[in-house]
Amino acid sequence: MVNFSTVVGLDVHKDTVVGALLLSGADEVKENFKIENTPKAVERMADRLGGREPLTFVYEAGPCGYELQRHLSSKGFKCVVISPGHTPVRTSDRVKTDRRDAVKLAKLYRAGELTEIRIPGVEEEAARDLVRVREDVLENRLRARHRVSKFLLRQGRVWREGRGWGVAHRGWLRAQRFELVYAQETYNAYLRTLDDTETHLEKLSQQVMDLAQEKPYRRLVECLSALKGIDTLSSITLAVEAQEFGRFESARDFMGYAGLGICESSSGPRVYRGGITKTGNAHIRRILGEAAWSYRHGGTGKPLLERRKKCPETIQRMAQKAQDRLHRKFWKLVNKGKLRQVAVMAVARELAGFVWAIARETYKTA
Repeated sequence: MVNFSTVVGLDVHKDTVVGALLLSGADEVKENFKIENTPKAVERMADRLGGREPLTFVYEAGPCGYELQRHLSSKGFKCVVISPGHTPVRTSDRVKTDRRDAVKLAKLYRAGELTEIRIPGVEEEAARDLVRVREDVLENRLRARHRVSKFLLRQGRVWREGRGWGVAHRGWLRAQRFELVYAQETYNAYLRTLDDTETHLEKLSQQVMDLAQEKPYRRLVECLSALKGIDTLSSITLAVEAQEFGRFESARDFMGYAGLGICESSSGPRVYRGGITKTGNAHIRRILGEAAWSYRHGGTGKPLLERRKKCPETIQRMAQKAQDRLHRKFWKLVNKGKLRQVAVMAVARELAGFVWAIARETYKTA
């Protein structure tokens, strides 16, 4: 959709904001400017430009977040944030500057070639950050475990008595002693780091569980948890990352948002379809990918049955349908000779459709 209003393209950085003013009806930018990225400087700029006629500010999502958009919106100006991954790029354009980026944003928005993103509320963003910081600490725990196990491996000490990181394994780790003082100090430091990380992770996990019980998420989390492979932590991650399932008009849209669409490169009689695009929300994609592995098995455990009892019958039927369908799909693909990793991603893509359907049904019955 072509936008005929006055547009101000902004290239936003930590210290500066570079802008380009494109007046309504004009084909070329009338003014370029550069200001400090401070609330006062931004407000003075908006007041100066806004005196001419209604205008729209536009900039790309990035590390500076949404504070600029929120500040301009609070002053009565329209400001949109666009997805940088969907910005058209000319293959022949080898010159990139802040000024040119601002001009390009203004012109492309005028032409209707940019994709706006939904701006999360302050509370939504805080909830999402809490879930993401838990994932960061989860990665830190994995690294801490690797440091401990690889240090022991270099010393020729390997746990062979069963599954790692259980009670017996941890007792074995605590019992390790080294003759050299420096080696013992190094090992103690690795263990202390692991203990601190696990304590932090336990605290954050409890905070995320508490978040899942709050009113905006409780009902949705309960219903999504009816799906096999998706527990409370997975459900709250899906809820805060999707922000609002109602904004996806179809299951295919949600699959695309998660980066689970299929790559295609077709021209004339040649048709080629590859793997998933991975151009989407990596957090949702990880949750669905991990959950998809559980559909190798067809049974329904007691914890899952208990979670389903909290849901309406409609949701229970949808969850059971997903379980039966995705179990058949996995083994059908494997029996055709597909790699298990390929079959799992196909299951994850279809699981995304069931997640979308259950979320929409939850909103209807809420």
